[in-house]
Amino acid sequence: MKKVFITGGSGTVGSAFIKKYYDKYKFYSYSRNEKMQVALKRKFPDVEIILGSVEDENLLIGEVIKVVPDIIVHAAALKHVDTAEKQPKQAIDINIVGSLNIVKAAKTCNVPLTVGISTDKACMPDCVYGYTKMLMEKLFLDANNVQNKFVCCRFGNVAGSHGSVIPLWLSLKNQKKPLKLTHPKMTRLMFTQDEAAKLIQKSIELATEAGGFIISKIMKSVNMRAMASIISDNVEIVGLRPGEKLNEDLISEKELKFTCLRGDYIIIKEDKSGKEGIRLQKHLSSLTAEKMSTQEIKEIIAIVYKELSETLLFEKQY
Repeated sequence: MKKVFITGGSGTVGSAFIKKYYDKYKFYSYSRNEKMQVALKRKFPDVEIILGSVEDENLLIGEVIKVVPDIIVHAAALKHVDTAEKQPKQAIDINIVGSLNIVKAAKTCNVPLTVGISTDKACMPDCVYGYTKMLMEKLFLDANNVQNKFVCCRFGNVAGSHGSVIPLWLSLKNQKKPLKLTHPKMTRLMFTQDEAAKLIQKSIELATEAGGFIISKIMKSVNMRAMASIISDNVEIVGLRPGEKLNEDLISEKELKFTCLRGDYIIIKEDKSGKEGIRLQKHLSSLTAEKMSTQEIKEIIAIVYKELSETLLFEKQY
């Protein structure tokens, strides 16, 4: 059984990957959040938890040396757009310096594969968070070599992730308060936690051939006003937050010539120039992507509601 050292393992993406592939890998969750780490251990007793921050280079390298992992999944990050705008140094320390430390740890310990979790905000960035993740992608692809492979997974919005809008809106509805929406025309590319876990696994499988690529997935677009209206009739428009855009880009025009489609997955590899297969034909964004139907939006909301209910039930047992 291969060993996976996962930073931010107790967060939404990390725990979703652990849940999906609990029987496939031996997991080591590295995170500074003690409460979430303990909760993860209670859910998944075979996971080894390690308290630490990616900004602490010496501690990080020391723990990777102890584990000797086959794979590192780097999911730890400062993810909130408005927080990064207000505290850019924190975003730089965690998302850039922390990622540099991951590269150092992987090469020092000769880890065969390292997977970085990125975001659509890294494509044509227009906010601090997006710029930090764009630089993380650059760092990882530059670090790739034959002995130590590096790849990145570029996500859209993961439905139900910590701090995301669906859990907040469900909570506001339960409190009989208005749902706060920044703009009625806002759209987002969205997929489930299970799909996010599968994307990470797909990157691992493809990296057996070669590293040095970004992988994403064809996702559908959600109009956030439509989603809010399904949850509640009481919606309040509050205006765009700092660093926030109406629409998000996943694959840019410049990247099209480097794309290769494998089913619903999109591979971006600059040294291949799309010669491995069929290219994506037009840039992909929440404005150009296929729109989710009302039924699909309802299904996404139902999945998040179920996950929240299961989490609350679990917490009551402890």
